[in-house]
Amino acid sequence: MVEHDIARSGWAREGVKEATVLEAMRTVLRHEFVPESSRDEAYADHPLPIGHGQTISQPYIVAYMTEMLKLKPEHTVLEIGTGSGYQAAVLGEIAKKVYTIEIIEPLAARAAETLKKQGYENVEVKHGDGYFGWPEHAPFDAIIVTAAASHIPPPLVEQLKPGGCMAIPVGPPLQTQNLILVEKLADGAVRRRSVMPVRFVPLTRSEGTK
Repeated sequence: MVEHDIARSGWAREGVKEATVLEAMRTVLRHEFVPESSRDEAYADHPLPIGHGQTISQPYIVAYMTEMLKLKPEHTVLEIGTGSGYQAAVLGEIAKKVYTIEIIEPLAARAAETLKKQGYENVEVKHGDGYFGWPEHAPFDAIIVTAAASHIPPPLVEQLKPGGCMAIPVGPPLQTQNLILVEKLADGAVRRRSVMPVRFVPLTRSEGTK
């Protein structure tokens, strides 16, 4: 039923070709990460509300951003903006370890519970301000930010391994933003380019740090 729904949703369209990403998207039970009231729409290719003014991203964007990271089984990934935990589960299907940070405490608690229930022992959830990353576990092979930042946070660039990639939407809140691919080269130089227009909820910060 899940594969039927995924196929029907139309997210697996041109632009997402990596076999490991496609398999992860087919494996993760998206309906387990949405509110009960939205389960009928779980596999539709659009965002869904998850409470607290936040959303679960549309499947196509989840797949596209995951592919941007060029993940390998031995990689360690940092996610900023856990939300429902769905993106972290997709990452956890491919990478060795996923660290994910959510600033809204009830969402962090609910995502941790859902991920545990679904058996994702390689995903660790923390409640906190993702702007500063998770230095205790850095450097990371890949970083993904699932909320729109006004700029690329320098702590995240610092915590990216040479040769690593970061996917992050950058732009004004509640308007069209740019999805940016940040690549840290082997010599530590940083290259960035815009890959597509997107629309994400704003990256929430701790009180007094906006």
